[in-house]
Amino acid sequence: MDYILEEVQEITLPKVIKWISSTVMIFGGVAPFIPQYREIKRKNDAEGFSLYVCLALLIANTLRILFWFGKRYELPLLAQSMIMNIMMLLMIHLCVKVKNRSQIIRGPDRVFTDFDWKYFWAWTDFQSYIDFLLVVSLVMSLLTFLLLDFIIYVEILGFLALFMEAMLAVPQLVKNFKSKSTEGMSILMVLMWTVGDVFKTTYFILREAPAQFWLCGSLQVLIDVTILGQLIRHHFVISHVAGLNHLKLKGRYPHLTSVHCLCRDSTLHLRSGCSA
Repeated sequence: MDYILEEVQEITLPKVIKWISSTVMIFGGVAPFIPQYREIKRKNDAEGFSLYVCLALLIANTLRILFWFGKRYELPLLAQSMIMNIMMLLMIHLCVKVKNRSQIIRGPDRVFTDFDWKYFWAWTDFQSYIDFLLVVSLVMSLLTFLLLDFIIYVEILGFLALFMEAMLAVPQLVKNFKSKSTEGMSILMVLMWTVGDVFKTTYFILREAPAQFWLCGSLQVLIDVTILGQLIRHHFVISHVAGLNHLKLKGRYPHLTSVHCLCRDSTLHLRSGCSA
């Protein structure tokens, strides 16, 4: 009984906060992808999500796991990388399944072992993504084993891992910019990205993690805020412009009673539907 009391007395508020923050670090990274996963599954549409986000995170977290062998950082950060890799594989599995199921006329299969770089990361089977990850992991593990005693290699490995993670949302940012649309993206997901990355960067600083962690974390927050700005612009500003156009058309053609369609370029068409 005295032993139990001593254990309870050793539980202090700082320790509780540390345990909670460590748990959040381990599982918080995958939380933003849960709404996106559910939305893709519900709508049976994966077009709004870039699989290159998964590519960036898979490579980044694989390198980060290898970085741990050269520079031992906190175990919660190591566990976070493992959990994230599992989540990314689940996202890829869902997207591949949805895309294959939505094809009216099935095209030829594209697999990793074709070694056709025109279809890199656009393979039609989930096994190809597993094969690619295994090859990358094997090659980088061997290289790390051979160069583990070289401090410069270890530091560069850590920087590349965290820089790639920081840049994970860039493909989505570019896709939004080129298409002038954020269709298929979840505002909740991006908000969770931003909040999570702010928390993560703060955690890195307070826990005195290697410099690569908090430097790249700050860059990641900046990119998140930029994408959030894209979402706000497309969701609120363009919707507002379309609403004004609707009122102008109703004023000019008061006899119109048909439903108008809002398209990506924020124009309203005088018909009951549109294909844009």
